Amino acid sequence: MKLLLDTHLLLWIVSDSPRLPAAAREAVEDSRAEVLFSVASIWEVAIKIRLRQADMRWEATVLRRGLLENGFGEVPITGEHTLGIATLPSIHKDPFDRILLAQAMADGILLLTSDPLLARYPAPVRLV
Repeated sequence: MKLLLDTHLLLWIVSDSPRLPAAAREAVEDSRAEVLFSVASIWEVAIKIRLRQADMRWEATVLRRGLLENGFGEVPITGEHTLGIATLPSIHKDPFDRILLAQAMADGILLLTSDPLLARYPAPVRLV
C-alpha cells in the first residue's frame, strides 16, 4: 500500500515527536507500506523557514535528503495534480494540503493526515 504523509506527520516522524499519532507510526512501520512524501511538503517547509515560523526546525534540503536516505519515496507535482485541485470542493483552503489531496487522488495513494478538516474530503484520505 502506498501512503502519502502530510507535512505535519512528516515533521513529527523525523523529530520523533510525541505528537505523532500511534496509528501513523504503525502505518509507517508496516513493512508492506511504501511511504511517500510530496515535493509540496518540502516546498511548504522551505517557505515557512523563510517566514521564520517557530514550528519549523528543519532545513528543507536536510529534510529531503534525510527522507530519501531513509527509504521514503518522493512524489513530484505534475500538471495532472495541479488540475485536480480545480475539482476539489472548498472544504479546506490550505494550498499545500489541497495539492497533497490532489496527488493522492490522481496517483491512487492513501493520504495520511492529522487534520480533521482535510479528512472530510471524499477521497483516499485517512485521519490518524
